[in-house]
Amino acid sequence: MIENSARVGYAMCGSFCTMSESINALEILRETFDDITPIMSEIAFSTDTRFGRADEFVRMMEHICGKSVIHTIADAEPIGPKALLDLLIIAPATGNTVSKIANGITDTAVTMAAKAHLRNGRPMLLAICSNDALSGSAPAIGTLLSRRNVYFAPMYQDDPIKKPTSLVADFGKITQAAEDALRGRQLQPLLAVR
Repeated sequence: MIENSARVGYAMCGSFCTMSESINALEILRETFDDITPIMSEIAFSTDTRFGRADEFVRMMEHICGKSVIHTIADAEPIGPKALLDLLIIAPATGNTVSKIANGITDTAVTMAAKAHLRNGRPMLLAICSNDALSGSAPAIGTLLSRRNVYFAPMYQDDPIKKPTSLVADFGKITQAAEDALRGRQLQPLLAVR
């Protein structure tokens, strides 16, 4: 088992229908890692939806991690120069965020955290949750699959009949995928069947 002294960043983007699952995964992750820094995109930090109130997700993240949520580009930027993290997890990682990371776009707190963290040659774990993962976002996912220090949580088609291009991360495997990423390994199988 990885020592629980690893410093982990846990970032959430606006895949609102999976944010509760992400919070559950964060609680389980906290049993393994003592030092977790919460990060949210500006949209996830401030948008209320039918899936929950933004301030409640912020409160839960801060309670679990014992730290304030980083939610601005300015606050995320020091992650790189100060080498604040050993591992960055983005869960959920939307198609929008994954596409930005693949193309070097840093216009949110989460994409800035990714850029800042990756400059240090340390692992990043993506938990894909996107309705267009197998269509519009597929090229970006393919790009990141071949990029050094980028790992993925196992994922599956959540509704292959009604949403044939949608993929969702298996949030129950985030802790195991995080441990493997810290060891420089991709947890397999990457694509699960449900």
